[in-house]
Amino acid sequence: MINAVGITRRISGLLFLSVLASCTSQGTAPVISRQPESASPTTTTSPQSSRPTTAPATRKPGPVRDSQGFHVVNRGDTLYSIAWNYGFDFRDVATWNGINAPYLIYPGQVIRLKPSAVTEKKVLQPGPVVNKTQDPGPVVEAPAVKTPEKQPPQKIVQNKQAASTAAGQTDEITWRWPVHGEIIKSGSLTSKKGVDIGGRLGQDIRAAAQGDVVYSGSGLLGYGRLIIIKHNETYLSAYAHNSELLVKEGDSVSKGQVIAKMGTNSTGRAQLHFEIRKNGKSVNPLKFLPKS
Repeated sequence: MINAVGITRRISGLLFLSVLASCTSQGTAPVISRQPESASPTTTTSPQSSRPTTAPATRKPGPVRDSQGFHVVNRGDTLYSIAWNYGFDFRDVATWNGINAPYLIYPGQVIRLKPSAVTEKKVLQPGPVVNKTQDPGPVVEAPAVKTPEKQPPQKIVQNKQAASTAAGQTDEITWRWPVHGEIIKSGSLTSKKGVDIGGRLGQDIRAAAQGDVVYSGSGLLGYGRLIIIKHNETYLSAYAHNSELLVKEGDSVSKGQVIAKMGTNSTGRAQLHFEIRKNGKSVNPLKFLPKS
């Protein structure tokens, strides 16, 4: 009887221990990282987007714009085409940038489109020092100087014209029509600076006067394939919307020489856009071209 009771107590004790062990083993299991130590950390994401956040790309500064009073030379530009594009006299642009004839420029060069704000100041030279205590000596009257007679204004003008003609520097030009066709009225910006003449595709375009080709290319917006001819120090002419250019920069052309073939404008119509500039300013070509 005693043995049976002891056995029962032992069994009860074992059961109690097993229950206690099971209760204490129901705690939180330790977290074991399955990621190897050499692995790189995960990319953090923005709470507003599932994509990884990246730093904004650094934007490189662009070229100097014309609104700041400068032009960056592109391949194919000439001093004449730049001055033409902005409506300046090429001589003024050359002076503002210290560029002498033959006005060579290079891609990437920054061209000033207005005179510099720095002006030269005249320095007054000190005069001789006079000792007021010195005896000035006897006063001698200077002989009377005869003032030359002034020429009448009309005579002076005639003399200047005669000198200019003698030196071969007259600005008078006898113009001819670059092509014969219908005058087209258009509201485009370029047409307001000249005249649009209709025709047929491939029609001959002729030089309106003798001169030198100072631009031949397609770098000016709104003009297509363009030719600019310098006739003298005052006048230039331009021929735009060509399908083919037959002369290049530096060529000398005669009046009436075929320089290009007619092309089309932005609307697909065959035409020539013709301009004349006087001292860099656009003038009405119809006032210079013959009536017939």
